[in-house]
This record gives sequence, structure tokens and C-alpha cells, in this order.
Amino acid sequence: MGVAEKGCRGEEACPLAPPRVTDFALASYAYYDVFVAKTRISISLEQDQAERIRQHAERAGMDVSAYLVHAATRQMAESDAIEEQFAEVDALIARAERAADGLPAEPPSESAAELTEQERREVEEALGLVEGRDRQGRRPGHAA
Repeated sequence: MGVAEKGCRGEEACPLAPPRVTDFALASYAYYDVFVAKTRISISLEQDQAERIRQHAERAGMDVSAYLVHAATRQMAESDAIEEQFAEVDALIARAERAADGLPAEPPSESAAELTEQERREVEEALGLVEGRDRQGRRPGHAA
């Protein structure tokens, strides 16, 4: 039986009518609250943290549970995006670490005199990259 069949004259006057939700976040929360099965978990936090969370949740128009779910979901999405963005770099580092595992702990000692001038410049430039120096030997953000 619909709203009109129950004798209601409009959405505002009828308690059976669905609530009018204009904010997308509140609509999403309402859907989540009604249609998604929930699992209760417990967290421990300081009293001042709990109060700040309550205040922020209230300002956002959510209850504490919805606010924390929203915050955690947002953080997880951010972490996933960062992991995806740096996946190639992480794989490169992992390959380098695996390759380094097979190297001897102490490389054979070769004196700098055995390197050519070009090799010495390349080594110094590579060390500069690692240490954060520019081509003039200065570290960015530091006085010369």
C-alpha cells in the first residue's frame, strides 16, 4: 500500500513517506545504515580524542560510528592510491634488495686511485644524488 493509499497528503505530512535527503553523504549514510549488515568493533582512545571525534562527527552531521567508518574508508583509499602510485618503485627496491642479498658483506677494497677520472666523477655524482647534493656540492635548502 503506497503513501497516497494510507491517506497521507504529502511527504512532509506523512510519517510513512521516505525522508527527503538532499546531501549525498547523508543519503549514502542512510543507505549504509539501512541496507548493509554491520559488525561491531571496539577501540580504545583517550577521553580528549573521543570528545574531539564526537564534535567533528556532529559537525559533519553523522553519528560517531558513521564518522569513524568514513574516516577509515577515506584513509584506506588514500593508502591504496599511494601504494598503487609507488608500486613500480617498491618493486624496483625489492629487486635491488634481493640482488644485494647475494653480494658479499664487504666489497673487495679498491682504492680510488684505481678508478679513472670519469669513474671517480660518476661515483661522486651518484653519492651526491644519494646525499642530496647538487652539482656544485651544495645541499638544497642549506647555505653554501
